[in-house]
Amino acid sequence: MPDWAAARALFPALREWTYLNTATFGQLSTRTADAVAEHFARRNRTACADFLAWFDDHDRLREKIARLIHARPDDIAFFPNASSALAVLMHGIRWREGGQVLTYEHEFPNQIYAPLFPGLELVQAPAGRLLEGMTPRTQLVAISAVNYTTGYRAPLAEISAECQRRGVPLYVDGTQHCGALQFDFGRIQPGMLAVNCYKWMLAPNGVAFAAVHERLRTELKPLAIGWRSHHDWRNVNQLWRGKPQLKDSAEKYEGGMLPSALLYGLEASVDLMLELGPEAIEQRVLELAAQVRALLPDALPYGDSPIAAAPCDDAPAVAARLKERRILVSARHGVLRVSTHFYNDASDVERLREAL
Repeated sequence: MPDWAAARALFPALREWTYLNTATFGQLSTRTADAVAEHFARRNRTACADFLAWFDDHDRLREKIARLIHARPDDIAFFPNASSALAVLMHGIRWREGGQVLTYEHEFPNQIYAPLFPGLELVQAPAGRLLEGMTPRTQLVAISAVNYTTGYRAPLAEISAECQRRGVPLYVDGTQHCGALQFDFGRIQPGMLAVNCYKWMLAPNGVAFAAVHERLRTELKPLAIGWRSHHDWRNVNQLWRGKPQLKDSAEKYEGGMLPSALLYGLEASVDLMLELGPEAIEQRVLELAAQVRALLPDALPYGDSPIAAAPCDDAPAVAARLKERRILVSARHGVLRVSTHFYNDASDVERLREAL
């Protein structure tokens, strides 16, 4: 088993706070902070003369993320956030008149705003009954792998199989899943998985990744076209001056310069997760979440989730009172939400119990 105490010691904020709020923000390890700082130190040492090598390093990160989620490096593209990845999909679909977007009730706003803003019809299905909402007019299914409020975990394999049978793209927001729970992209095969990395992936905010399945890449055009759109963009001494010839890989969706400092930070976090082991992380996260559910009155019954939530008459006031005791949780839509990662331990749960 991993040395969880040693892993916890890498997160300085936990010395001052009982942090039970990873569903809002993940904490940064010293390894991640050092990786960001080292990139800026490297810039000073080299005056950025080696900037093309940064992209080699980021390709190495693609491979590590692919290992983490059981995808291929060519599937991985970097974005500033999950909304930007979803935008590629929303603008790339050839919408038919009368088409619908299907999602869950009480979804994260991304999956609600993106269809409604351009005037598409949005169908919202209750938890556990998504497939009942599919009709011949369904042109996109856009859901979270784990609901940000309740912790409900979607049956992704079942949903994806039906979407593929009907030829409907499936968009999965894995922000509340990846980093805490194992994800098998090769088995589930959504059209696109997008992950904001500042939560359970424990990276700085401002960086995300998407895994885009090859069947979708053949028809999904980039939203941003820039100097890295042409397949031979590394030939910076003689950049192509005609219509760009795109790569087949998901890299074609990036277009321009990448946030290298943030990507080095993300790589350090991914390295730590691969070192600890995704299976061991999931087991620890679920064990801690179960301990939290045991002490929350009327906890919602989603035992396969990293999020423990319970109805609370005045959740914002309770969260504020806990914050006064340096215990951080969240209030969301009438529930008290507690989210534990592998860096938490039983002492955090006990402090929460005493405070409640």
